[in-house]
Amino acid sequence: MSPSTGSGTQEAAGTGAESWLVVIDPQVIFASPDSAWGSPFFADAMTNIRRLADAFGERVLVTRWLPTADRSTSWGEYFAAWPFADRPADDPLYALVPEAEGLSPHPTVDLPTFGKWGQELEAIVGNGGRIVLAGVSTDCCVVSTALAAADAGARVTLAADACAGSTAENHVAAVQVMSLYPPQITVTDTATLLSP
Repeated sequence: MSPSTGSGTQEAAGTGAESWLVVIDPQVIFASPDSAWGSPFFADAMTNIRRLADAFGERVLVTRWLPTADRSTSWGEYFAAWPFADRPADDPLYALVPEAEGLSPHPTVDLPTFGKWGQELEAIVGNGGRIVLAGVSTDCCVVSTALAAADAGARVTLAADACAGSTAENHVAAVQVMSLYPPQITVTDTATLLSP
């Protein structure tokens, strides 16, 4: 139960029929210990993502970050700072991790931006729709998605233990930032979302 909503999990966000689970960027580049962007917490988050996906059934969407941004913008400097990531979009680094394959019956939502909220997701979940966010990294693509979705009027729930940060400290900091946005953003955990 969320103290900011005063209602049960299903109504607050949960796995009710109107809610969608959005899994942010469960890709090799963010999971592999050999990657400069690999999160040491990815495996633990993935365990909870799988539990949530099983409960949400067909109402699961998976996103991917792809390195296709216009290099004439500030993304040019970004890729100069992170040259290891400046690869073609079909590079194996950008593939879903095996554990994420089959999470969703829908095509992945592929975008070159940190935040994944936009017309693609809104067209599926609806204007003012309810989403539960999970994925990686808490302190980059997840928080960017949460704030943009809240601004657009979506009802956002963060499954904090189904997210992986770049570091433990950065995860906590990002969760704290998102907790400052009730009632548009509610922070909870997997067990609460799955409770009857």
